[in-house]
Amino acid sequence: MTALPDWMRPPRAEGWFAEDLDRLPEAPRHTELIDGALVFMLSPQRWWHGNLVTMLAVAVSPESAHRDRTVKLRKYAEAGIPHYWCVEDENGAPVVHVYELDEPTGVYAPAGIFRGSLKRPVPFEITLDLDKLTPPRPA
Repeated sequence: MTALPDWMRPPRAEGWFAEDLDRLPEAPRHTELIDGALVFMLSPQRWWHGNLVTMLAVAVSPESAHRDRTVKLRKYAEAGIPHYWCVEDENGAPVVHVYELDEPTGVYAPAGIFRGSLKRPVPFEITLDLDKLTPPRPA
């Protein structure tokens, strides 16, 4: 895995401030600041099309928690992506929050919170033993 360049590390625990962007000449041209985090856009005119993307899953980190749970939840629903999963750490074990798009309202509805195992019929049939995704915890 490649290490992050020094310029990508936030200057403070709270993350980035707007004035920090002026001092980042190395940042890509289309860089946004959302809740103290830098977000790099592939193209400012291009957005996900729900008919091309069936499901998105994100691994939630402390740095991205607010963005993953609120901002992305809203934006991906607006883009029409039918399924959104947030994988989080809960005391060293994975927990998966599953959302399905309610087409009439255009917002996500919670479809379940899974611990230990996950079994879903949509967007495709899948069964996961979540406990095997992380190393065994000491007893």
